[in-house]
Amino acid sequence: MNIITETDRYLFGQGSHYAIYEKLGSHVMEIDGVRGTYFAVWAPHAVAVSVVGDFNDWNGYIHIMERLGTSGIWERFVPGACEGSIYKYAITGRDGSTHYKADPYGNSSEFRPGNATKITSLDGYEWEDDEWIRRKTEDAENVVDQPMAIYEVHIGSWKKDYSYSQDGFCNYRQIAHELGEYVKDMGYTHVELMGISEHPFDASWGYQVTGYYAPTSRYGEPKDFMYMVDYLHQLGIGVILDWVPAHFPKDEHGLAMFDGEPLYEYADSRKGEQRDWGTKVFDYSKTEVMNFLIANALFWVEKFHIDALRVDAVASMLYLDYGRRDGEWVPNKYGGNGNLEAMEFFKHLNSIMEKRDPRAFLIAEESTAWPNITKKPEEGGLGFKFKWNMGWMHDFLDYVKLDPYFKKFNHNKMTFNMTYAFSEKFVLVLSHDEVVHLKCSMLYKMPGDLETKAANLKTAYTFMMGQPGKKLLFMGQEFGQREEWSESRSLDWYLLDDPLHADIQAYYKKLLHLYRENKVMYAYESKEYGCYQWINCDDADFSVFSFIRKAPNTFNDSLAFVCNFTPVERQEYVIGVPHPGEYKVILSTEDVYGAEKRSYEAHAVKEEQDGFPYKLTIDLRPFESLIMAVPNQAVKKPVRKVRKKK
Repeated sequence: MNIITETDRYLFGQGSHYAIYEKLGSHVMEIDGVRGTYFAVWAPHAVAVSVVGDFNDWNGYIHIMERLGTSGIWERFVPGACEGSIYKYAITGRDGSTHYKADPYGNSSEFRPGNATKITSLDGYEWEDDEWIRRKTEDAENVVDQPMAIYEVHIGSWKKDYSYSQDGFCNYRQIAHELGEYVKDMGYTHVELMGISEHPFDASWGYQVTGYYAPTSRYGEPKDFMYMVDYLHQLGIGVILDWVPAHFPKDEHGLAMFDGEPLYEYADSRKGEQRDWGTKVFDYSKTEVMNFLIANALFWVEKFHIDALRVDAVASMLYLDYGRRDGEWVPNKYGGNGNLEAMEFFKHLNSIMEKRDPRAFLIAEESTAWPNITKKPEEGGLGFKFKWNMGWMHDFLDYVKLDPYFKKFNHNKMTFNMTYAFSEKFVLVLSHDEVVHLKCSMLYKMPGDLETKAANLKTAYTFMMGQPGKKLLFMGQEFGQREEWSESRSLDWYLLDDPLHADIQAYYKKLLHLYRENKVMYAYESKEYGCYQWINCDDADFSVFSFIRKAPNTFNDSLAFVCNFTPVERQEYVIGVPHPGEYKVILSTEDVYGAEKRSYEAHAVKEEQDGFPYKLTIDLRPFESLIMAVPNQAVKKPVRKVRKKK
């Protein structure tokens, strides 16, 4: 049939067939005038493979596949097998047992609890996001200095609609409009979608994947998902997917023991299992496995126009001893605990992504201090564009949830980040992991009564927005969701009928728009310390933090932040400032939704304070944060001396 050529097999064996998904899997086509589906699967340890499905009554003796040389690939064209039919591979291993496996390269699956693969064509969707793709490609080199405020979303629980389905799941097309309009109005730049790749168990949130090449059928068909991405792009919203190349579940129909033996996973259980999670670990030493994963990352970008992938559990891939006790792991050839194969995998992946699809990039969820995550491979790094700042997140949350009395003893938790803030290109995250498993919602982490919690939360968000790094907030936390998140229920949107919650949402919306409208908040972070300067980071007794967001080498167009983390009013509080003139408050946490905005200006006087030549005296209300515009200072042009002619 010559569908899979010698070149295809060679490139796959080398780990560099970046569009292998065009050959492996199921593909509707016509051969010699006969319409049907071509199937191809990699199962090198198998002694026999058949395609079974509703088109042959699941009979493994009808459509027996042919092995292609020593490649380990099996193929078969099945006349009459049409789009919408479901199938599996019946794989007989060397021990004589037969296992029924879903297609690793399949593009659609049955709705759970069914787990067969569905024959699906990805052709025919007419994209309308050409302008978005063009702009993002042109701006690819400047992505680090562009605004990025991410709304992390679990589609199945953002909003439920039981009139649409028994489980309340909305269709991708339906939610595209509601989510898109909401995100655009709020001022976010990106959405990050949890759990899009097919997975069998709702409560895994999509992090135990069985269908790496299939958008989950919970919310519709693949072309419905294309529509969602397309629509968001047309609204000017980027789309990030959570991606899980670290591990996979042991479900019988999935990748585990795929051809009767370890294939996608390491054979040695000391490398091939994550016991804490009950999952298998990909074998990054196998070129075909590496090809499966790299092509999958490219697949989401090239077939579904995804803008970025947030790579889950990177630390578990990089450390051979991650989650393992002594004697339960195998050192590398140098005796260390670094997984050399995983390092090479990341370098290869990030390099080829930048080469083939420069508009797209990868973000690492890496929870340790592994060095150079966001440096280029040629500079000794792994090549990620950004890294989640987990250290900042834990310190920040430890601080803001404290009773105000104890904050002065933990002041350094809020300042320590600036000792390493520019060692990587960071995203500051308050993700779904921080509002589940008895950790409380963001609002209910805060001490005090409900009104105090809300005031504390607004000041916490103000501090976060002012710090260097891109921003991510999990859904519901922008309006003060009270309950912990659960994938089984909708967010409590009715809370917005309460003025307190409407105020939190309105304030966070103002922060987002302020962030996007002021270049000093995002545009100079690749210039390191030029974008940020403390005014006073040492006022532990009052628990007040003050700093300036600025451009390098100038304070013009700068913003000054003052954040009071106690319920105590600080009258005539003094801070140093760089310029004379009137400092106007452009946003205060005291600006209550529906009420008159607080009007406040303070005049700087000539007197050294906090290392600055001027000082400013302001009144801070309990838990108040102020953001003030620093008055611009005219640049004096040098006087040109004119020599008199003799």
